[in-house]
Amino acid sequence: MIELPFARAEYDLRLKKIRTEMEKRGLDLLIVNDVANQHYITGYDGWSFYTPQVVLVPIENEEPVWIGRAMDAAGGLLTAWMKPENVVGFPEDHVQRVDRHPMDWIAQWISRKGWGSRRIGIELEAYYYSPKAHARLTAGLPNAKFQDADLLVNWIRAVKTKPEIEYLRKASLLAQAAVSKAYEVIAPGVRECDAIAQIQGAQVAGSPDFAGDITALPPTILGGENASAPHIMWSDRRFGANETIALELAGVCRRYAAGLARTMQLGKTPQRVADTAKAVIEGMDAVLEATRPGILAEDVEAAWRKVIARHGLKKESRIGYSIGVAYPPDWGEHTISLRPGDKTVLESGNVVHSILGMWMEGWGIEVSETILVTERGNETLTRFPREIHVKA
Repeated sequence: MIELPFARAEYDLRLKKIRTEMEKRGLDLLIVNDVANQHYITGYDGWSFYTPQVVLVPIENEEPVWIGRAMDAAGGLLTAWMKPENVVGFPEDHVQRVDRHPMDWIAQWISRKGWGSRRIGIELEAYYYSPKAHARLTAGLPNAKFQDADLLVNWIRAVKTKPEIEYLRKASLLAQAAVSKAYEVIAPGVRECDAIAQIQGAQVAGSPDFAGDITALPPTILGGENASAPHIMWSDRRFGANETIALELAGVCRRYAAGLARTMQLGKTPQRVADTAKAVIEGMDAVLEATRPGILAEDVEAAWRKVIARHGLKKESRIGYSIGVAYPPDWGEHTISLRPGDKTVLESGNVVHSILGMWMEGWGIEVSETILVTERGNETLTRFPREIHVKA
């Protein structure tokens, strides 16, 4: 068995919190479809979520049950903490067939367990849970009463324990190694794909003491006019002699992600870029000054907006989000957002990735920090100069 990321007591505490919330909502059974939540509850870790995969949490004080593809049950026995009988594989003849669906089999398993008439909470917004999967599951459990339980687990995840924070600290070191490598290898004439290859090497092997995991979002390097669009991918394009390059990178350790965005300049820094960077860094100072237990998420964003408005700038998108356990295609937790209207009260143990990207017409810059809310204020887990890195 692969060593679990956490002690059993940590998983027991998570289940206790989940069941407390289930009881509040009148739920007898929780069906967990979000892959990050499945890992958070069971420790299961594998690239198997391209076929239907669920974790079942009964209200009783019993172990959760992982159900996935039969060939991947072996991975469950290696990575999950439950007893073998609670790692269940559906038959291979249910994989990608038009005449049957894995959820047909999973519904039958739930019924045989005696849970077919329960009040069932289910995550309806999970990335890998399709409309067809939901239709087949509910058709197979006609006596159950379903309730949307989206984000039930995510909100519990939003407050990190000390062991989780230690993984985030390690992840931050890998993020810093990735940005350092980007500064080293990006130069005029270098292909974007060649730079990415070395950056990914740093994300995985940037520390001699622990391994890096695959990042939930791929590394992003946006040069020249590409930096005006925040989420396009790399190519064999070569960097120009005078380009502003936005970098959005991350490090991940035992599936815990820390993001780090920075900007570098090839050649002389244009005045408009220098002025915008000055405003953004001043805005980050305001974010860090505002972030503390008891403040509303929207008030952190307001502190930033006040600064950039003074510089004649505005930003329509949110400036941060809760981050932690992460599987593709996203490393955000879908709970806390630093934006107008989010009245979440920040508390000690929250971790947010505050990303201050300014995507202008034909160019852009980015600066971010992964911020831990502490009892006395906050701490930036990634500690790296924020100024534009100029490479003549």
